[in-house]
Amino acid sequence: MLKTMPDPSRLPSSATEAPLDDAAAVSALRSAVMRLSRRLKHQRVDESLSPTEMSVLGTLAGCGSATPSELARKEHVQPPSMTRIVALLEAKGLVRLEPHQEDRRQKVVSPTERAEVMLEESRRKRNAWLSELVGQLSEDEWETLRAAAPVLEKLARM
Repeated sequence: MLKTMPDPSRLPSSATEAPLDDAAAVSALRSAVMRLSRRLKHQRVDESLSPTEMSVLGTLAGCGSATPSELARKEHVQPPSMTRIVALLEAKGLVRLEPHQEDRRQKVVSPTERAEVMLEESRRKRNAWLSELVGQLSEDEWETLRAAAPVLEKLARM
């Protein structure tokens, strides 16, 4: 059964548990989120794609078609890097480029059906992996994690 995490404001820092100060709590949160993110990134369906390529496909799936410049801003990369990433994804048949409706000098990037199927399979695999981990938590830990999910989502979107 699903279990929960300890109170996030507390973490064992020595033989006795003591509340974390804000700096320690931020550090613990950063570290935990980064480790979990790295582990989730390894749960991919297509190992030939880089994490950045998967992220671009995920952004397209979530936000819809975009120009390479818009994608570069959303992904926090330089436009020339995004141009290379889009070219790689196009060569793999995962995105298509179409003329921009208002500015014919620009292209609009859209995911192909193949990309959408691959992303759905990848989500299923990651969700199954994470569900297995969550199943090892106590009920209280799981309740705490469920309550924290919307807050973590808010932080991710800020």
